[in-house]
This record gives sequence, C-alpha cells and structure tokens, in this order.
Amino acid sequence: ADFDAKKKRKVAEIYRALNSDPIDVAALRRMAISEGGLLTDEIRCKVWPKLLSVNTDDLPPLPGKELREDNKDYQQVLLDVRRSLRRFPPGMPDDQREGLQEELIDIILHVLKRNPQLHYYQGYHDIVVTFLLVVGDRLATALVEKLSTHHLRDFMDSTMDNTKHILNYLMPIIDQVNPEVHDFMQSAEVGTIFALSWLITWFGHVLSDFRHVVRLYDFFLACHPLMPIYFAAVIVLHREQEVLDCECDMASVHHLLSQIPQDLPYESLISKAGDLFVQFPPSELAKEAAQAAQAERTAASTFKDFELASVQQRPDTVLRQRFRERLRGEERLRGEERTKSILTKPRTNRFVKLAVMGLTVALGAAALAVVKSALEWAPKFELQIFP
Repeated sequence: ADFDAKKKRKVAEIYRALNSDPIDVAALRRMAISEGGLLTDEIRCKVWPKLLSVNTDDLPPLPGKELREDNKDYQQVLLDVRRSLRRFPPGMPDDQREGLQEELIDIILHVLKRNPQLHYYQGYHDIVVTFLLVVGDRLATALVEKLSTHHLRDFMDSTMDNTKHILNYLMPIIDQVNPEVHDFMQSAEVGTIFALSWLITWFGHVLSDFRHVVRLYDFFLACHPLMPIYFAAVIVLHREQEVLDCECDMASVHHLLSQIPQDLPYESLISKAGDLFVQFPPSELAKEAAQAAQAERTAASTFKDFELASVQQRPDTVLRQRFRERLRGEERLRGEERTKSILTKPRTNRFVKLAVMGLTVALGAAALAVVKSALEWAPKFELQIFP
C-alpha cells in the first residue's frame, strides 16, 4: 500500500512538471533519477523527448526503404539486427518482431544518412531497439538522432580513440573508492575492455530484463553522458569480494567481470553512481590526464567540468604504481604500522572528503547536483556542436 501511494505521488509530480508552463525539465530529471525512474513506458513517451529537447510537434517523416540502396552500412546493420532476437519481448509473434526489425534497420540508416559524420558501430542497434520498443518508430527516430549527435557521439567516430578515453575513466573512479580493488585489477592487467559492451549499449546488450534496461535509460538520459562509466564502476565495486577472491590474472578477472550478474540491486547502484559523480566529478578525475587536446573532439568536452584524457597512460600513474609496490616491500621489511602511515598520506584529502560527505550522499542531494550538471549543458542541445 505504501509503495502504491508513493508511486501515485510520483506519477502526479511527473504530470505536474509536464503540465507546468514552461515545462519543469529540472523536476523531470529528478524524477528520472530518483527511485523507480519514470515508472511506465507511457510516461517515458512523454518525458524522454523533454530530457533530450526533442520537439514532438515537429517529428521527421518516417524513413523510406530507398535508404537501403547503395548504403555502405546496410549489410552490417542487417546482420546485427537479425542477431537481435533476444532484445524483443519473449513470446512476441514472429511477424510482429520481423516488422519491428525492419523498422529498426530503417531508423539506423536514416540517422546515418542525415548525419554523415557519424559512423555505425556494432552495439548501436541495442540502443536503438530500446527506443523503438518504448516510443515507436517515428519518435524513436527523432530521439535516437539527438542522442547520436550528443551522448553517443564519441562512440560514433571513425576510430575507437574517444571510446577508449572514456573507458579510461573507469579505473580512476574505482581507485578513488577502493584502492585495493583498483590495485588488484592493475596487477591482473585486466584493462577495461570487459566494460566496452556495457558502455556502448548503455547495458542494453548485457541485461536480459527489459525493465532494468529502461530504468537505466531513464537515469542516463537525465544525467551527464559519462554516467554510464560511473555505473560500470559501481558494478565492479559492488562485486569487490568476488574480484578479490579471483585468481589474479587477466583471463580469470576478465571472465568474471564480463559475466554481468542479472540480479543486481539496481536502485542502490544508481544511487551510488550518482553519489560518486558528485564526490568525484569528471573534472577532478581529468586533472590527472595528459590528453586535454584530444578532448576537444569529444562530446564530453562540451560539458563545463570536463577535460577528457587517458589516465592510465600518464607517467606519474606508472610512478605511483611503482611507489605502491615499493611500499609493499617496506611493509614486509619494516612492519605494517610504518607502511600504513605512509600509505594514508597521499589519500588524506580523499578520506577527509569522504568523511565530510559520507560515503553515500542522500540520493536527493546527488540528484540535485546531477540535475544541475545536466542543466548546464541542456541548452547546448539547441546548438550545432559538431560539424
């Protein structure tokens, strides 16, 4: 009864924000982030366009079949879409599913034709099919086009350089929260490739329950485009004991982490990802990086607090790792207490900060901060950021 009452209150608040003049987009972002997200696909059809600044009164016409003629991406898109059976609801009649697959192909080719600077990647169809199933083909076409030129822009370059740079944020986030897990993964040399499919499909490819997928899409659409990498980090941190119990070699750790559990506590992890974004914003992590010039070409660089770069390739990171290894040797030779005091010195500021903020900030506070960040970049949707 309490759950139903909370749900009714939230639905009322969402519609109040939608009906206000002007529409209260900040409130809609808070609703999308907070527990339960946007609750129903009917509400998502109304709110997702507002989160992406898409005018539903001026939607493009449905793409035609002529897009398939002489299209360089058609064969690859066709192959990927044919393999996407598991992304459709179980029990859906074959003819209905096949019709949706045809629509899926047309939406993808339409976005690529209208935006020749974008390059198709395997996994893109996993994102598009989520929008198609929730909002239908015409609205999905408009939403996916806006998303592709903003949140997903880095994944759609001709090379994977920017995608790799974004993946490079994973380890610094983990290091801030749990140095032991970070050091274990570094020792195993596992890298970050296990999280690639998570990132480029917004977890659509790896989660079997569609309800969990759309809940995450509510969250990601309302937030900074780097939020999926924070969410990836909290999944790894949530599995701390499994990681530390694993054999410390690349194959074992990669196998463990690439098998994502389906029974994750999603609301708790969403809350923690929001907290980590507030405590360790991208700008703070990026200060360690040496690739600021590269950031000029990335979608994330259009955000005020961001200078994208690769953290793990910095010489000082290598030195820091060697310093830790030397300290471990000293621990054996000179006793645990002496080493402990040395180890805490570089991390003093972090621990003070965590103590002040609390390791988990209340979601309300996190949501407000994330919304504030979102509102700083939302007006830029009206600009042509990329040529």
